[in-house]
Amino acid sequence: MTLEEKIADLRITSMEQARAEGNAIFDSHREALEKVFEDHKAEALRQSETRIKAETTNARLSLNQAAAKSQLEIKRRLGKVQQELKDKIFQEVMELVKDFMKTEAYDDFLIKCIRQAQHFAGQDPVVIYINPSDEQKRSDLSDATGIHLTVSAEDFIGGVRAVIRSRNILIDNSFKTQLRNEYDKFIFLGGEGNA
Repeated sequence: MTLEEKIADLRITSMEQARAEGNAIFDSHREALEKVFEDHKAEALRQSETRIKAETTNARLSLNQAAAKSQLEIKRRLGKVQQELKDKIFQEVMELVKDFMKTEAYDDFLIKCIRQAQHFAGQDPVVIYINPSDEQKRSDLSDATGIHLTVSAEDFIGGVRAVIRSRNILIDNSFKTQLRNEYDKFIFLGGEGNA
């Protein structure tokens, strides 16, 4: 083999070796870049999932807040309407009470209340009050029950109040108290939010 052939053979061998080393360096660099790319892609995916979860949570929270605000507004309106209806019902009840107070049944009711108070008091002195609007009935009621009746200074709509001072007892059969008690206890049943 001649020197020129040897140089050509050496060149070919050197070129193949350099090419193989270059390809190895290139493959190694490509693998490193692909690993960096995959890591970056995985991190970006984790960040996007975290962001989606955070945005979903925020959206759900905003929705819940809006729903709660809406429910409160509905309850406020419902409460207002119920209060208006309750007031209207008790205005009608008051008119019915006034009509009842014009009947004989009301006189019988007063006599019954007076006798019950007298019976409850027994031997203890009792002061029985009638409403100022019933003053014209005082003598008839006293004759029917045999009890001296006092006209109250306070208007309690109708009915009777009795005081047994020796026992610190107030027997309150006044319409004012009974209507107030019923008004305070009155609730609307049924419908959403009402049991």
